[in-house]
Amino acid sequence: MPPVRAFFIGFVLFTVAPLNAAAQQPIVADLSNHLVAITTGFAGAEVLLFGATDAEGDVVVVVRGPSTKMTLHRKSRVLGVWVNTARMEFERVPGYYALATSRPLEDIARPSVQKLERLGVEHIVKLPRAVASENLRKEWESALIRNQQRKGLYAIDIEPVVFLGNRLFRTRIKLPATVPTGTYQVQVLLLREGRVVSAQTTPLIVSKIGLEAEVFLFAHNEAAWYGIFAIVLAVMAGWAGHALFKKG
Repeated sequence: MPPVRAFFIGFVLFTVAPLNAAAQQPIVADLSNHLVAITTGFAGAEVLLFGATDAEGDVVVVVRGPSTKMTLHRKSRVLGVWVNTARMEFERVPGYYALATSRPLEDIARPSVQKLERLGVEHIVKLPRAVASENLRKEWESALIRNQQRKGLYAIDIEPVVFLGNRLFRTRIKLPATVPTGTYQVQVLLLREGRVVSAQTTPLIVSKIGLEAEVFLFAHNEAAWYGIFAIVLAVMAGWAGHALFKKG
């Protein structure tokens, strides 16, 4: 982060934010950057979240990626060959999920609050009861969570929310290199006695830019032409390679 920008954020954090929190609402928060640009060689990013509360309390930060449809396949061995024997579709599943808390979640939020606010990966992936039996539903849900955690898209560890004094806080949102593009929702909750007393939601946009973005858009908007172009390019590359080796 550039020094000038870091200084400005620090100034807001230690001066303006407490005044706004007291004057407007119990909790205020903002991001150091509302746009994460994915370019060639993108290896992940970190975004600083900072804020203030009007009084003592616990803070929970929930980051949810754009919802998407996901399909899981189960492989079984049939006549000595591994084949797909079952599949399950999940509707509107977060493409990314991360959590940060000022204290252990079980110490600051009641189980009913965790379920209502979907705090924790066990509350974000749910199949309709009509789809399968209870045991089968849990099996598929756990499999999806494991797959996403393996990809780094569902954070395994809960990040700490660090308080600077009694009212100022900050945490970091870590995005892996495989993070999907789209609009993310960063929700900041203020809890007291196990209940949510205030909440704020801030958008975070993850977008491709530059040549990579142009190719991505062309491939999705003009799929037929992109396919033709890819075939022609492959043929030309093969012909060039053949001609080169033939001369050698």
